[in-house]
Formats: sequence, structure tokens, C-alpha cells
Amino acid sequence: MEMLSLRATAGEQLAAAYRREGGRAAVTVFPGRGRRLRQTVIALRGGAGPTEHDSPGEATVLVLTGRVRVGTGPGDVTEGTNGDLILLPDTRHELEVLEDSVVLLTVAGN
Repeated sequence: MEMLSLRATAGEQLAAAYRREGGRAAVTVFPGRGRRLRQTVIALRGGAGPTEHDSPGEATVLVLTGRVRVGTGPGDVTEGTNGDLILLPDTRHELEVLEDSVVLLTVAGN
């Protein structure tokens, strides 16, 4: 059995995000190679503009720290903060970082 401190990983990735021009850093903590489940800790500096992207498939975002907003368009927006679990839509969506944030992205593969 293995254990990983998400608190420590979150701090490390947020520090890395501040060192990077794009204000983002990520590390996969549970690899998907040969497995259905992949989990990635993603740190984002606050104030970054919305990033629109396709859905990775069946996925969730657990907000470890900070505040983010996920939406598919006007009227379909969810805001999450510390401890909130957001079920990602299976459609193109955007993520807006309202303040320095670290999230755990969980994706189920085939």
C-alpha cells in the first residue's frame, strides 16, 4: 500500500506554477498507464483567463485549495472551492481560476 500527501504535492505544484510563465504546473500522481484511472494534481495561479478545452471523458475535479469556475456557456456554470467535487461535463468546457488554486483531476480511461 502506498500513500501520497496531496497537501505537500499541492504546495510543491503551486510553487512551481509561480516559477512558470504560464502560471501552471501539474504532476500525475496515479498514472493511467495500463490502468483505467489517472489522477493529476494541477496548480494554477489566480487571475489566469478561462481556458477552453475538450472533455477528457468521464472525469471529476476536486478543489484542494482556492476557487475555480467550470462552465459550458451562459447559465451552465459551477463554482468550486476547498473540498468541492465538480463532475466535469462530457462536452467542451472552460475552467476559470478565480484565485490561486490546486485541483485534483481524476479521469477514467477505457
